[in-house]
Amino acid sequence: MQKLYGAPGWGSAISEIMFTLAGEAYQLIDVEGFDRPGPARDRLIALNPLCQVPTLVRDDGTVLTESAAIALVLLDENPHLAPAAGTTQRAQFYRLLIWLVSNVYATLTYGDYPQRWVNHSPDELTASTDRHREHLYLWLEAQAGEGPFWFGEQISLLDAYFPVLVSWKPRQAWFHQHAPRITRIAENVRARPELERVLRANHLLL
Repeated sequence: MQKLYGAPGWGSAISEIMFTLAGEAYQLIDVEGFDRPGPARDRLIALNPLCQVPTLVRDDGTVLTESAAIALVLLDENPHLAPAAGTTQRAQFYRLLIWLVSNVYATLTYGDYPQRWVNHSPDELTASTDRHREHLYLWLEAQAGEGPFWFGEQISLLDAYFPVLVSWKPRQAWFHQHAPRITRIAENVRARPELERVLRANHLLL
């Protein structure tokens, strides 16, 4: 069985949601505390020197990282979890999948741990990345449609991001006020009964 290394409420929750939507079995290896020195960090670094979650050890022993890469691998066996290949919507799926991890994730990497990157004014770095993240989410909100999920009636692996992202900064109250479409998608994902266990384990149910 594939082993997914993660921690409650972290980015690994996105991959857990994806695996559950796909109906694929996995074993969660909890490495909570990996972001500071200790045995959890040592355990994760042995597999992934970048010390990131999610880190997936596949059945053949290969190690796969990055939630977008995991999504694309899952999509190979579960094509119904994205718009049809060759369509404009499939191209949009690829675009937004990469956009989220290359733009939004970067603000969290630098803003949540500013002392790793600057010797002076770490609070200024946090404040600037927080502002930029809000700007990014406002752009994303403007792209969202009126359907229950991003691509309408059918849930996709992209939707797995939203219940997790709205729990991170700038937090749910901000999303309710400024990004109601993103909030709606997150709430619709939370309402899926097959996801209740995973969402509860990751503190994502209101």
